[in-house]
Amino acid sequence: MFVSKHLRSVLLIIAVFVLVFVVVSHLVATQDTNVHLDYGAFYQRLEHGQVQSFHAVGTQASGTLANGTKYVVSIPNTDSAFVQEVMRHVKSGAVGFEQPSNTGIFTLLEGLAPILLMALLFLFLFRQAQSGGSQALSFGRSRAKMLSENRPKVTFADVAGVDEAKQELSEIVDFLKYPKKYQALGARIPKGVLLLGPPGSGKTLLARAIAGEAGVPFLSISGSDFVEMFVGVGASRVRDLFNQAKEIAPAIIFIDELDAVGRRRGAGIGSVNDEREQTLNQLLGELDGFDSRYDVIILAATNRPDVLDPALLRPGRFDRQVTVDLPDRPGREGILRIHTRHVKLGPDIDLAAVAAATIGLSGADLANLCNEAALIAARNDRTTVAQTDFWEAHDKIRLGATHTRLVNPGERKVVAYHESGHAITAWLTPGADAVQKVTIVPRGRALGMTEQIPGEERHNASRSYLAARIAVMLGGRTAEELALGEVSTGAENDLVEATALARRMVTRWGMGELGLLAFRTDEQQPFLGYEMAQGREYSEATAARIDRDVERLLGESHERVRSLLAAARDRIDALVEALLREETVDAAELKRILGPPVLPKSETAAPA
Repeated sequence: MFVSKHLRSVLLIIAVFVLVFVVVSHLVATQDTNVHLDYGAFYQRLEHGQVQSFHAVGTQASGTLANGTKYVVSIPNTDSAFVQEVMRHVKSGAVGFEQPSNTGIFTLLEGLAPILLMALLFLFLFRQAQSGGSQALSFGRSRAKMLSENRPKVTFADVAGVDEAKQELSEIVDFLKYPKKYQALGARIPKGVLLLGPPGSGKTLLARAIAGEAGVPFLSISGSDFVEMFVGVGASRVRDLFNQAKEIAPAIIFIDELDAVGRRRGAGIGSVNDEREQTLNQLLGELDGFDSRYDVIILAATNRPDVLDPALLRPGRFDRQVTVDLPDRPGREGILRIHTRHVKLGPDIDLAAVAAATIGLSGADLANLCNEAALIAARNDRTTVAQTDFWEAHDKIRLGATHTRLVNPGERKVVAYHESGHAITAWLTPGADAVQKVTIVPRGRALGMTEQIPGEERHNASRSYLAARIAVMLGGRTAEELALGEVSTGAENDLVEATALARRMVTRWGMGELGLLAFRTDEQQPFLGYEMAQGREYSEATAARIDRDVERLLGESHERVRSLLAAARDRIDALVEALLREETVDAAELKRILGPPVLPKSETAAPA
């Protein structure tokens, strides 16, 4: 018994109307002040002349008694004998007889109202039960979304900055296009491909590009869609997902955020999430038992490979792991060109310069950069996007929007000396990153900023470079000591970062007095159970030596920076004066104030 939504709405409206009518009728009936007489009592009063008026409508009559009381009575019939009897005993002559009109339908409706209400209630409950049954039957169905064919297709031409990953994945595309070529040679294509990389690096985009290149169905689902509070639902959805893929093979299954369902088993303390672990067990079973006759590729993406269960990563399941890293300089330029294809760029745009200044940004960050630049240009009522819009968008993304929080002259002076200390230390320290801009304009949570941009991509840092970074971090606080005679809280983040870097130099990279010993002192184990079971791998005496070595590194760096800035005190004052006047000083103005920067003699020079 299926009823459309519109018909159900109409029926519900009718039910409400009938209910209101019954309630009103009941209220009217309860407020009736007439005396209800049975026919025998009425006839006795009629014979004794106690009825003053009489008016009948069908078999229902009403009137007034001699004492003024109003009455109502039901009479068996209105034949001629009864009419004559009434006419003879009612002396006043106030007698009337009428035939019943269509108002009787309301009486009938009032009588049928409870039956109608019960029928509608039964219909509603039946539909709810039927709907609930269908939902219960589909509760264990997979929630995977199939990429629509009329949706804009993504190909490898829409992906830049991950050339190595595209080269590895092109083999998957070729297999999906020409599976018989591989099967004829006895080759087995990897069942699962795991995309590893930081957030925003393009893992999901690469998966969609594989589907677009191969021209096969693409089933996409998030790892969190498998896990529910009901036992067995996740495992049922895994089975249904693989059955769907087999029916439409060749196809691609893409599981985003695999760590939501693939976390290491037995890593908790006390109770564990049995439902999630059962879902993972089912996923492992499906990957193991996946029939090679079906041309189905399992793609998965995660930015937390350290928390995945080892059973997922063994050969035969996710055989191939593809690292999707942050783009290099040519890759960033390619990404910028893709995301500016539909942006009206001005003649002064230099995307190569933007790519050089955006080291460390992911593909998603660069897409956001292009959009922010277009929004800034529109806000300034320009018809094209200028290079200055990209620089402003770059500062906004890295540091936040500007604000006018710094209005106190004393605070402006403190911030000016602090940022001058950073800038001059970087300017005069061999091996430090080049200073591009110094500003005391507050952005986000920062009251000022010294922007440094590496001259080249670094994948391996030397000891001298790390020592130069620590020196620059301590330059702000040291400048406050020399110029103002006291320090402020503005160096909090500098000290935290400098201490963390010095500790890694001592414990991880063998750059302290401990020599070649390496300890993982600053790594946080994602699973508390494993962390408690492993304990610390060095003694209290070694911990004290580590602390002393870190303190020594920071202290020696602080003394060197203090000597450097004391010798350049006139430059500090000149830069502070320019900052208080202009608020922002670029690289060209820095060169005019400070002279040419000190260049490193070699990358392997001894640390300062």
